[in-house]
Amino acid sequence: MESLWKLTYLLEPASLALMSTAIFVTFASASRALDHGKEMERNLDFSEASITLDRSQALMIPLASSCSLLLMFYLFSSVSHLVTAFTAIASASALFFCLSPYVAYIISQFNLMDPFVSRCCSKSFTRSQGILVLLCIGTVVAWLVSGHWVLNNLLGIAICIAFVSHVRLPNIKICALLLVCLFVYDIFWVFFSERLFGANVMVSVATQKASNPVHTVANSLSLPGLQLIAKKLELPVKLVFPRNLMGGLIPGSTAGEYMMLGLGDMAIPGMLLALVLCFDHQKYRDMDISSGTSSSKRHKYIWYALSGYAVGLITALAAGILSQSPQPALLYLVPSTLGPVIFLSWLRNELWELWEGARPISNDKARSMVV
Repeated sequence: MESLWKLTYLLEPASLALMSTAIFVTFASASRALDHGKEMERNLDFSEASITLDRSQALMIPLASSCSLLLMFYLFSSVSHLVTAFTAIASASALFFCLSPYVAYIISQFNLMDPFVSRCCSKSFTRSQGILVLLCIGTVVAWLVSGHWVLNNLLGIAICIAFVSHVRLPNIKICALLLVCLFVYDIFWVFFSERLFGANVMVSVATQKASNPVHTVANSLSLPGLQLIAKKLELPVKLVFPRNLMGGLIPGSTAGEYMMLGLGDMAIPGMLLALVLCFDHQKYRDMDISSGTSSSKRHKYIWYALSGYAVGLITALAAGILSQSPQPALLYLVPSTLGPVIFLSWLRNELWELWEGARPISNDKARSMVV
């Protein structure tokens, strides 16, 4: 009974905020990936649309992730400034990618003038895009100075959405291979790494903070306001929510306690959701054209996958609370998302279609369509 009582921690504001944000980000990543694919298809710019993983790349991701994890475990203090600088650039680019469609929509809705003002790296920039670049850079600078968890989450969300939009899975076969490999990867590094390396590698890397290069430079130059600059930074590779999210209203919570979820626990399921959302779009668009029926009458795979993600995420958090130990989230998220999609597609006799996937349109074919 006492163990079940601990599950009330799931109703804390921090837990609810973490779960709702993760579910929203996973769905938003899939939606943005679909929109990005449509945009590239309209512009016939398939070279920049995405990176579609093949079997060898899917197998390499867990191996590369393991090497990166060990590198961060042993050499993080030596390379933290470099990692922070790289993360800052990636965050600004990802934030620009996420916000640019909304800026374009506002300009088109209000018929605003948006002249070209410059050209950089073979791309033309309009005035609104220039302002957006400055806004994104300003946001990253604010994060570097303050280290606030809200800005950390904002940049992490942008990185997750940009990653899912640009790195895609061609079919359920490659998706299942990737998810199963990462399933094993997550379990090994959380449960068994301590036996080999003397410490829980995954937890150590996830919880360590990076040195702030802005603080280092300001300190070396003896600049004023040094005390306002964060000395250490949480890198935007995870969502973090303070346990005292409501100002310490939760008994027993302290200012230093955080609930966290890695970006991989949103991005990897998000890739599956992007795959099934694209399949839903193509499948039911063809059905609407051929039969004249509305696709809204039939439940789409995306809702089963998203519901499974919510169930898996709650289960993972509950397991962590009951066991009082870190849990590999993919242990719960992979079966709860991949399982319903495969089972439902088997019931609908669409498993083979999902298993092989749709053939991508090549650049040559696209050009011939224009001619």
